[in-house]
Amino acid sequence: MSEPLSIEQFRQLANAIEAEVGKVIVGQKDVVRHVLISILSGGHVLLEGVPGLGKTMLIRTLGDVLDLKFSRIQFTPDLMPADIVGTEILVDENGTREFRFQPGPIFANLVLADEINRATPKTQSAMLEAMQEHRVTVAQETYKLEQPFFVLATQNPLEMEGTYPLPEAQLDRFFFKVDVKFPSATDLVEIFGRTTQANAPTATSVVTGAQIVDMRNLARAVPIASHVAEYVARLVVATHPDSEHATPLVKKFVRYGSSPRGGQAMILGAKVNALMDGRYNVAFDDVKAVAPAALRHRLLLNFEGLAEGVSTDAVVGELLSELKQLT
Repeated sequence: MSEPLSIEQFRQLANAIEAEVGKVIVGQKDVVRHVLISILSGGHVLLEGVPGLGKTMLIRTLGDVLDLKFSRIQFTPDLMPADIVGTEILVDENGTREFRFQPGPIFANLVLADEINRATPKTQSAMLEAMQEHRVTVAQETYKLEQPFFVLATQNPLEMEGTYPLPEAQLDRFFFKVDVKFPSATDLVEIFGRTTQANAPTATSVVTGAQIVDMRNLARAVPIASHVAEYVARLVVATHPDSEHATPLVKKFVRYGSSPRGGQAMILGAKVNALMDGRYNVAFDDVKAVAPAALRHRLLLNFEGLAEGVSTDAVVGELLSELKQLT
């Protein structure tokens, strides 16, 4: 049995992952940080951004940096659930015919669900059991997924043709939703330089699957003070328009607030954020650093909010600025 990781070892491994990813991905430091926090918390990530911003490249690079079994599922309207989880096939062996399970691409450690909103709801639902319970059920047989297991999904927010919005139940299973912003002019120059030369930069493996599990276990062991946990609870409650803590934007534009999973994501994410900063305690700033990614996809806007183009980030920002910290 390996020795438990120290806080410094955790920080060094996390820095090594970020540095190696940075050899390929230009800028997007916040995106890389939030994806890494989610992975080290044991959660799944939904990356949203217009085409060409490197969402798929980021996930592929993480597959290279983390010594894990990687698979990619390209979601299309004709994709069926069996194409994801696998199916039973008839095998003729030594004159005997029997059904044998053929695992699908979901049986990997790191799964890239590319353009997940292009598949039909029936196919999207095939991901629910795998993401929540880390197992799949086929023909009344249950198969466990190997640990660690992460789904990193991408979707395009602009093109609505041929897409199916993710149901709320599936959105809630994503630990974080990360918005991928358009790069700055300086970053663009660096991107052009790296991608138009003869030898494009590549990343190498720096962390094993066992180390990822050790880092996740250390993160879960980080203590959190009661007043910080109460602050997270009040944040979650305040996202509901009928709450006494609800802010003006919540009361006016939110139809339904965050589930308890939003609070769990904030606490686990804050623990990882603290460890990456070399601390073994969770501060209010750690919660605030991860709150937008944990809550932006868990707030359902009402018709008025959608009509006026209100962003859930604006709602979360108001919550963080107006909700007082408990001491």
